[in-house]
Amino acid sequence: MHRRTALSVMAATALLAVTGCSADSTAAAKDGTTTVTLALDWTPNTNHTGIYVAQAKGWFKAAGINVKIVPYGSTAPETLIANHKADFGISYQEGITTARAAGQDITSVYAVTQKTDVTIAVRADRTDIASPKDLDGRTYAGFGAPYEKPLLRKVIQNAGGKGDFKQVTLNTSAYAALYAGRADFAMPMPTWEGLEAKLSGKPLKNFQLSDYGFPAIYSTLVASSDQFLKKNPEVAKKFLAAVDKGYRYAAEHPGQAADLLISANRSVLTNTELVKESEALLAKEYYKGADGAIGTQSAERWQAFADFEYKAGLLVDADGKKLTSAPNTSTFFTNAYLPDTK
Repeated sequence: MHRRTALSVMAATALLAVTGCSADSTAAAKDGTTTVTLALDWTPNTNHTGIYVAQAKGWFKAAGINVKIVPYGSTAPETLIANHKADFGISYQEGITTARAAGQDITSVYAVTQKTDVTIAVRADRTDIASPKDLDGRTYAGFGAPYEKPLLRKVIQNAGGKGDFKQVTLNTSAYAALYAGRADFAMPMPTWEGLEAKLSGKPLKNFQLSDYGFPAIYSTLVASSDQFLKKNPEVAKKFLAAVDKGYRYAAEHPGQAADLLISANRSVLTNTELVKESEALLAKEYYKGADGAIGTQSAERWQAFADFEYKAGLLVDADGKKLTSAPNTSTFFTNAYLPDTK
């Protein structure tokens, strides 16, 4: 569930010989099925549940699609997609915004989570930290992503603080760093690291970004490329219809969905209690929007986050030069390939 930085995406613009399956692999096989590649962003976890549910239930097969899951490796999914070495991939809003602003061929086609799946967290027993404004002068345990510092500064300032803090990049888990005294706050995923902390008897206290004026983020997305979508529109629609069916099943039957995910990944998902609690929380608060929507994305949310990244000086063009105006994000995402569930 670890968040990747967008640095690998930016560095890969010249990576034209990435290993992986080409988007041209969508040619129909002798049995009439079409092979579609999906690159994971990390080892299998509950962000991927809908994919494994659809696979286990035979919904991809029923749609005439053979899904080849590309395990997470040293090459980011955004890079594989943009260079047309994977048809689809699991991504996140910051990664796609950074890549698309730089001219890379990547488009978000499905929002796995509607609620921002990241918070600012401190140890639950830190009575001296009651608000993000109390983080001034404290130490943040981060992952090294460029957007972390300006995001935290904005939240702290919106809470009434100055936005001045120390930052260290750690390889350990967020809550472990907090309880080891190596940092005062971090940005864990409440659907995984937050639950992991609770189950280990070391709970965290969370501050929601949206409570302090920060724009909502699509933390987990399914992405593709314009080239693939334009060349294979019907395949894309069939693939996403099965994906959508998988996540809707997970939203309504989290226990059964967790079992299917675990069954497909027993060597990785050994903490079954964590998986089940994570799936239950995702089903309760994250898969569905306030209006009950699943999978869809809004233009307002995409533009708001891109505006933040632009103002923070984080967006560059294909030549690595900072953008002189905020990008129009209307092409960064599409709902056009989603099934009509009305």
